[in-house]
Amino acid sequence: MDKQKTSTYKDAGVDIDAGNRFVEMIKPLVKATSRPEVLTDIGGFGGLFSLNADKYKKPTLVASTDGVGTKLKLAFLLDKHDTVGIDLVAMCVNDIIVQGAEPLFFLDYMATGKLSPEKAADIVKGISEGCVQSGCALIGGETAEMPGMYGDGEYDLAGFTVGVVDNNNIIDGSSITVGDKIIGIGSSGLHSNGFSLARKVFFERMELSGDSVLPELEKPLGEELLTPTRIYVKTVLNLLRDFQIKGMAHITGGGLLENVPRVLPRHCQAIINKNSWEKPAIFELLRKGGNIEETEMYRTFNYGIGMALVVPEAEADDIMVRLSGLKEKAWTIGEIAKCDAGEEGVVLV
Repeated sequence: MDKQKTSTYKDAGVDIDAGNRFVEMIKPLVKATSRPEVLTDIGGFGGLFSLNADKYKKPTLVASTDGVGTKLKLAFLLDKHDTVGIDLVAMCVNDIIVQGAEPLFFLDYMATGKLSPEKAADIVKGISEGCVQSGCALIGGETAEMPGMYGDGEYDLAGFTVGVVDNNNIIDGSSITVGDKIIGIGSSGLHSNGFSLARKVFFERMELSGDSVLPELEKPLGEELLTPTRIYVKTVLNLLRDFQIKGMAHITGGGLLENVPRVLPRHCQAIINKNSWEKPAIFELLRKGGNIEETEMYRTFNYGIGMALVVPEAEADDIMVRLSGLKEKAWTIGEIAKCDAGEEGVVLV
């Protein structure tokens, strides 16, 4: 039998040395997110986190997982990868803060066909920044190199976070009553939802490109679309120290129409004044360019509101003052009204 060339994993498309180099590159980024409860460095089989249960009467863990979606297509198009990691963290931590939970730690999963350590480090740079913004520790993750599964230069991301809230302080909307006010905190743009429609409108129907400069926008279109999702964790934790928040909704896929009702008790509906807040220019460009009906805009996009808070009427003005001091754009966008069973939901006026 003729001698054959020895086969290696690298021959099959998986470069272990590149993976090791990537881990060394991201160690400082991971360290920047550390909290006192973190017991391990990156590189172990699992991340150890010591919960300080003495801080709580009855600690309750809250977990969430999410991805970035087709917004990644914009990162591929522009070859810009240092912001989508912020989106990844935001989509997870914003989901648990609505229940009053402080994010404790985060893990990421990145899958790609061929690992580029430099590109992957850019992605983790964004993840690290998102963790710093939300105060949670990046305690681990997984990078999977899978030749043949993804196109050249493409990857997918998933994120996982765990937070904690005292059982007595869980926010679930059950205390919401008629007359409560709804405060909307501004988004930074599309965040991470509706990009399948946005890409179709801008790049197919309007035949624009990532470099297109439009007079309505301060940045080229591609950069505007890649603006990372706003993280509301520290703002909400600040409010919770001094005010009562009865319910919160992270405005993601489904928009205001489908996310606000998730926190409403029976016989309550949200009356929202659709002209009460400033909508970023990108949304009007989308609406006109795609000839999108109003209801579709409110169901597909956040339409300028990234987080909705339901608060007692007596505290609404003070909360608005605090939000202004925290440099948040915020508006009183509606109130809670009584309705018959089965009519719970959002009414736009």
